[in-house]
Amino acid sequence: MALPPASPSHLLRTHSSDVSALFFSDDNERLYSGDASGLIVVTSTRTLRPIVTWAAHTDGILGVQEWGFKIITHSRDHKLHVWNRVEDLPRVGGSASMSGLPPPTLCYSLDVNALNYCRFSLLPQSDSESALIALPNLVESSEADVWELPSQKRIHASIGTQRTQHIFSLEGRDGMRTGLIMAMHLFRALPPSEGSSARAAGELRLICAYEDGSVALRRFVGSGTGLETSIEGRGWEVIWNSKLHVEAIMAMRVSRDNKLALTVSADHLVGRYSLDARDQESAGVIHRTTHPGNGCIAIRDDGRVCAIGGWDGRIRLYSTKNLKPLGTLRYHKTGCQALEFARSVDVTTGEDDEDEDEEMSAAEREARGRWLAAGSKDHRVSLWALISFEKT
Repeated sequence: MALPPASPSHLLRTHSSDVSALFFSDDNERLYSGDASGLIVVTSTRTLRPIVTWAAHTDGILGVQEWGFKIITHSRDHKLHVWNRVEDLPRVGGSASMSGLPPPTLCYSLDVNALNYCRFSLLPQSDSESALIALPNLVESSEADVWELPSQKRIHASIGTQRTQHIFSLEGRDGMRTGLIMAMHLFRALPPSEGSSARAAGELRLICAYEDGSVALRRFVGSGTGLETSIEGRGWEVIWNSKLHVEAIMAMRVSRDNKLALTVSADHLVGRYSLDARDQESAGVIHRTTHPGNGCIAIRDDGRVCAIGGWDGRIRLYSTKNLKPLGTLRYHKTGCQALEFARSVDVTTGEDDEDEDEEMSAAEREARGRWLAAGSKDHRVSLWALISFEKT
C-alpha cells in the first residue's frame, strides 16, 4: 500500500513577496525569513507567530543570519546591515504578544557589490565579539574580499584575481575567465589531529562557485611569511579548481564540519566536492539526476542528508554520501528559492532536560531539530517535519 504524499506540518504566510532567504537560530527558537521586497520576518518556532517584522532593505534579501546578539542582513540594494537582535517577548499562555514591538536598531552598514546575487559568508572568531565576512569585491564581481567585523576593515582584497587588463578597461569582462562569483564559503581548516578549540588558528580557506560552472578552493598562505592582510589576491593559493557543471552554478552549501560541498545549477547535475582533497582529480564528483533546474540547496547538520529546491517548486531529498534519492516534498507550485534545516539537537533522556524547559519536552525539541524550512516564489514558507533517515 502506497503511503500518501507528505504535507507541510506548518505554513507561514507572513510575506507578500517572493521568499528569498531563510535561517534558523542556533537554539532553533527563531526562524528568519527575507523576501524580494527587503522585508525580514523573525518567527517564533514555538508559537509560529512573528516576533518582529521590519523593512531591512529597499531591495531583495540575499541572506540573513544571526550572529550572537546581532542580526546580519544582505540585500540587492548593495548594502549589508548589522542590527541589534530583538529579544523574544515573554510567552503568556503558550503565545506571545506582538503589540508595539519595535524593529531592531541598526548598528552599522557596509557598502557592498550585489551585482552577482552572491550571499555573504560569515566566519565568527573565537572571541565571539568579532568575525570575518567574505563578500564579492567592490569593483570586480569575479573576485572576493574579506572584511573584519565590527571594525569594518578590509583585510583581504581581490582574492582570485583573473585580470588580464586594468579593472577600468573598456574591454569589459574579457579577463573574467570564470564569470561572476555565485556563491562562497569562508572557513578555517584544521589538521586532523587538532580539535575544535584550535579553530581560531586554523588555515583560512575560501571556496567559491562561479558563473561558468566551476568551483575553486583557495587558502591563505601569507600568514606563513608574517602577512596577516593581502591585496590583489597576494598570499592566496589555489588548492584545486573543478568544473563539473555546464551551466552557471545557482547555489552551493558546505557541511557544518567543512568537509563537503555541494553545488546545483540550471542543469541536471549535482556537484560533490571534498574540501580535504589536495588536487583537482580527487576534488569533485558529478552526480546526475533526472531533474534540471535547481535553485537552492541545504545540508543537514550531520552532513548525511541534503535537500535541493527546484524551479518546479519541488524539494528533493538525497543522501550526501552517494546522492541516493530519499523522497520528494510537493507543495509549492512555483520555484523554491531558499532551504534551511533546523539545527540538530542531541537530547539525552532524563529529568534534567524536562526541568530546563517546562513548555517543550526533550522529544519535542528533538523533533523540531528535524524541521526543514522552504521558501518559494509563492510568498509562503513551508515547514516540514522529517524523519531521521538514520539508515542513509
